Amino acid sequence: MTGPLVPFREIVLKVHSRCDLACDHCYIYEHADQSWRTRPKAISDEAMTRTALRLAEHATTHALPSVSVILHGGEPLLAGPARLRRVCEELTAALDGVADLDLRIHTNGLQLSPRYLDLFDEFGVRVGISLDGDRTANDRHRRFADGRSSHPLVLKAVELLRQDRYRHLDLGLLCTIDAANDPVTVYDALAALDPPRIDFLLPHATWDEPPPRPDGSPTAYADWLLAVFDRWDAGGRPMPVRLFDSVLSTLAGGPSLTESLGLAPTDLVVVETDGTLEQVDSLKSAYEGAAATGFDVFTHTLDEVAAHPGVRTRQLGLAGVSEECRRCPVVRSCGGGLYTHRYRSRPGMSPGGFDHPSVYCADLMALIGGIESRTRAGTVPPAVHHPGELLDAQHELTRSMLAELHAALDGRGGESWQEAWELAGAVERSSDGLDTLFAHPYTRTWLAEAIAAARDGRPDAPDLARQVRRYVAAAVLRGGLDTPVRVHHHDGVLVLPTLGALRLGPPGTDGEAEVRLAEKGFVVRTGTTELRVVRADETAGPWRPVRRLGRDGAPDLALDDIDPYRDTFDAPAHPGLGREEAADWSGRLAAAWALLRDAVPDQATAAAVTLSTLTPLRSVTPPAPASAAGTARESRAGGPGYGYGALGVPVAGAPEALAPLLLRGFRRATLRALTEVTDLYALDGAWHRPAPWREEPVPVSELLAGAHERVGLAAYDRRYRDHALRALDTLQDAAELTVGGKSLLTTLRAEADRV
Repeated sequence: MTGPLVPFREIVLKVHSRCDLACDHCYIYEHADQSWRTRPKAISDEAMTRTALRLAEHATTHALPSVSVILHGGEPLLAGPARLRRVCEELTAALDGVADLDLRIHTNGLQLSPRYLDLFDEFGVRVGISLDGDRTANDRHRRFADGRSSHPLVLKAVELLRQDRYRHLDLGLLCTIDAANDPVTVYDALAALDPPRIDFLLPHATWDEPPPRPDGSPTAYADWLLAVFDRWDAGGRPMPVRLFDSVLSTLAGGPSLTESLGLAPTDLVVVETDGTLEQVDSLKSAYEGAAATGFDVFTHTLDEVAAHPGVRTRQLGLAGVSEECRRCPVVRSCGGGLYTHRYRSRPGMSPGGFDHPSVYCADLMALIGGIESRTRAGTVPPAVHHPGELLDAQHELTRSMLAELHAALDGRGGESWQEAWELAGAVERSSDGLDTLFAHPYTRTWLAEAIAAARDGRPDAPDLARQVRRYVAAAVLRGGLDTPVRVHHHDGVLVLPTLGALRLGPPGTDGEAEVRLAEKGFVVRTGTTELRVVRADETAGPWRPVRRLGRDGAPDLALDDIDPYRDTFDAPAHPGLGREEAADWSGRLAAAWALLRDAVPDQATAAAVTLSTLTPLRSVTPPAPASAAGTARESRAGGPGYGYGALGVPVAGAPEALAPLLLRGFRRATLRALTEVTDLYALDGAWHRPAPWREEPVPVSELLAGAHERVGLAAYDRRYRDHALRALDTLQDAAELTVGGKSLLTTLRAEADRV
């Protein structure tokens, strides 16, 4: 087995091995493994103590911040209050100062009383109760040995747990599905009890002992669950349902929330009443001894169990499921199903194997597909299809980074930072000038680096305050506010982001200045010297403005060769264009834009709406068509080097060479911006797929980026179309794509078909 050992974060502790019910679907007593018959009824003091010490040892070894212990059986309440108190005391003492302890108990509720709940309140033990729905549904399986109903007693336990003094201990209800029961009636009965959570559990089954299907449908359990989902969804999802929440999470690129679904590695171990250490309990449904490891708490560490081949197999993610499952488009959500449900015996061989899809395969595929189809419209992020929404999300991201910087300083910025922060707030309340500054792509670059410095505990607080004041000063001028702002100039130059740079002294000189709006333009005062800038958009004396494109039908974009944070592309930024050089570059860019407007008018329009800034890159010759215009370099803070809206473009090159570079850069920038504000694919797997432009398989992130780029380029140059279509075909069954990623893929397919 490869990969690092996964420590156990959850222990199922069997405190009693017998039960006061005779449920005919119970995997402990009614399925293949009958080892319960040889185990002591209650856990011994020695087994209890050794378990607590082993868990503390394991938590210390792996520096675990918290561990969960589930008190289980049989029926754990049969252990009695005194023994359960001893268990809680042993575990609490052993883990004190080592890790936080999350104690839980799963019970049928028949013995539950205030005496138990007072004990659980003392130790923070949360209580989950098994209940299969209304009386008819519950009594189909959960009966006493003499056939009597358990339903009234379970309801009494639920009502007791719902009392105000115990409500905080309520973990929710566990319901084992029977497809013969009416799904809506079952759900309504459970929901009427107002539980904090519901867990719907598929009955344990294998290919040798498949689950009952009353109507013979291969998707009977999916149909049952989807009926419940519709009822739950229509009612506003009044409580979490773990099975549904897990599917919704994985469809959105998040983690699985239950062991029965998803590819997350197992981190659970079972301790039997005799101290035996076993794998997950449900394996008892497969064959006699399926859960055994040969280890116990007296002579073995939990690390030894974690290294057991049976445990390791369930920690391999995609590599741990069958070949058929690895090719399935929903494998990331279903994860091959619960490991136990994959078991199939092999004739003439004992035991059989788990290298199969789940016996519930058809159900899981129908369930996941059904939930996806029902929720797609409401779960696809608007930014995927609406450029305005993407811009808004990007601006909000930049705003959140400013707030994050303020929080990261945690009061260490001193008076200078606080004054700058309050000034920024006042300007924001008075005009929208600050919004323009937040939208500037290179504001993001500064913020990323400032946050990294603050987190490292090395911020130069006065310098951060000075930077904020530069942005505030630019916002004041843009907003037309009569508010003087003290600013700092460096190396003899005052840079006002998005506006320009003013030479205030010789190189190597630093100092303070005051910026203020004037009747015409603005005024900068340094001591006794006053400089007036009449037209902020025209070069005059020491003032050099940020130039604009906006000529010959080209969009009104900033041509920024001034911002000190612009040097964040793969190629170095140009140090500054002369007037004639800038005019020549601007003319060639306008001609390139005209070519795009004629060849790909829709993309040219979208780029005009979303791009804001072009920065000249220093290059002697234009890059070949296969390279990118303005590929983002990682900032020193980690993460993208600039915000959405900026492209780096070579100074050299004819319009025919610059046009595809602009288009390529726009496509890349758009996809990068999307991945910053929404999940298009899951990030928890190293899955690689063939790419037509590479000899080696690539991650889905690279494949999607290449497809997105080539679909756009194919409209300009049809040579890209074949690669684009082949990449889209490969992505069609990619399990890593989220609902948003699949929706984007559909859009790309339609775009490619129009070429």
